Amino acid sequence: MNWGKKKEAFQQEREQVPVAVWECESDDCIGWMRKNFSFGDHPDCPLCGMKMKSGERLLYTLPD
Repeated sequence: MNWGKKKEAFQQEREQVPVAVWECESDDCIGWMRKNFSFGDHPDCPLCGMKMKSGERLLYTLPD
């Protein structure tokens, strides 16, 4: 079986939309999270503990 083709077809069917996120301010850290999944107004990065800034990313939509 070739799972690669099925995966590509599944990825192409899903739509990407701009989503508000929190991004780590540290240049050495790649941490980020969706704003609607965070509990604080200005959370700290769960990976390194630095402050996070507001941003936006193109992400696939999540089912409700």
